[in-house]
Amino acid sequence: MEYKSTRNSGLRVSAAQAITQGISAEGGLFVPESLPRLELEDLECLAGKSYNERAIEVLSLFLTDFSDEQLCHCVNLAYTEEKFGDEEITRLVQLGENGPAVLELWHGPTCAFKDMALQLLPHLLTTSARIIRSDSERVILVATSGDTGKAALEGFRDVPGTRMMVFYPADGVSPTQKRQMVTQEGENVSVCAVEGNFDDAQTAVKSIFTDPVLRERMAEKGLQFSSANSINWGRLVPQIVYYVSAYCDLLADGKIKLGDPVNVCVPTGNFGNILAAYYAKKMGVPFGKLICASNKNRILTDFIRTGIYDCNRDFYATNSPSMDILVSSNLERLLYDLCGEEDLQVTSWYRDLKETGRFEIPLAVREKLMSEFWGGSCGEAETLSVIQRIFSEYSYLSDTHTAVALGVYENYREETGDQTLTLVVSTANPYKFTGSVLSSLGEPGTEDEAEQMALLHRISELEIPASLLEIQDKPVRFNRLISREEMKEEVGRMLGL
Repeated sequence: MEYKSTRNSGLRVSAAQAITQGISAEGGLFVPESLPRLELEDLECLAGKSYNERAIEVLSLFLTDFSDEQLCHCVNLAYTEEKFGDEEITRLVQLGENGPAVLELWHGPTCAFKDMALQLLPHLLTTSARIIRSDSERVILVATSGDTGKAALEGFRDVPGTRMMVFYPADGVSPTQKRQMVTQEGENVSVCAVEGNFDDAQTAVKSIFTDPVLRERMAEKGLQFSSANSINWGRLVPQIVYYVSAYCDLLADGKIKLGDPVNVCVPTGNFGNILAAYYAKKMGVPFGKLICASNKNRILTDFIRTGIYDCNRDFYATNSPSMDILVSSNLERLLYDLCGEEDLQVTSWYRDLKETGRFEIPLAVREKLMSEFWGGSCGEAETLSVIQRIFSEYSYLSDTHTAVALGVYENYREETGDQTLTLVVSTANPYKFTGSVLSSLGEPGTEDEAEQMALLHRISELEIPASLLEIQDKPVRFNRLISREEMKEEVGRMLGL
């Protein structure tokens, strides 16, 4: 299978090239030339297999230039019982007889769903480099709203032939997320705080990626950019796997019969997580409505409901900070598909977004969008209320992002009357946002993160992840703070250019 760009449909590159390059030269995102098909019989067969076996089979449909041995090697290094606490890798938790099935994706080493892709991506990237016979050193450049940064740092730590640079908004991550990043170990990693919000950092990173002068200087030194954000196809394709696997788990557990529809509700800011569910549905997984859950920064909800994408609005720093995003990168891949792969149209929309901060899709594209997606939002006070209510009713503790999804799911059922079994995607361990979770339970907490975790443990009896306890005593390695305008210079400094 080959890959094309959302801004150049005539381009064709291999999977290995798409993964190593990260983003197309003209700024488009790589997408497969066609989506492979999974029949119901395939899902029935996969239901009897392990997560790793499912991953290998699904990935083999997309990464056709990888050998079976290479895929097995990558998958079996990424998804281990040691890293994820169980050979199942993900967990499904049913809330009551008629409630949603919560898909927990945060049992990996950094306690966030990003581990599902970022434990695999380093192996895909190094294997891809061997496939295309590239001896360039890979420079992994990442903008993060919190979880991607730590998961990428951990995944690429001391991986030969790579350097990792992470930029995060100085006041846009939780204390635990920040501490995870600034204490990161590894000789090939760098972390830097940026004044402003995630969109500022992400926009600057995209600009650096496509800077021809910088790319030429790097090439002279045998360096090449790649990405660990979900703009990289190697980040997105592992997410398709866990949606296929979740349907298979529901089937294996007797929660559904083969072919029964299942809705999916996803808390999302950058749109990658819910886009993976859309791709799984197009491949043949019987998903029904895809429910896009936004926080107070409800730009995706407004877009789904109006067809207008407008960044000219207030930006809010909320208690679900990983979703505090106004420029959702992966929406471009969806729009490319919905408009019939008209690359000039996509280019025009994103030129308008850059120049005016907004664009509007035509009615025909909007109707396709609304037929697949339902958008809803959950404010900060409601998010805390959902955490308290779900814990009181089901003794189930969620983080703030999962609570956004649970709140939007409840609103969807009330507004539509749709009783279809729904997968609600849980993206982070509650201990990553201890202060907000404690607040939802009526506990003011303290300034000390370790004390907050201990208090939440006494209240909930939920085990504190060892990885979060360990960082409390680790020394801070990275404390630089720069402006967005200084990011390009900082990259050059860190690379010795």
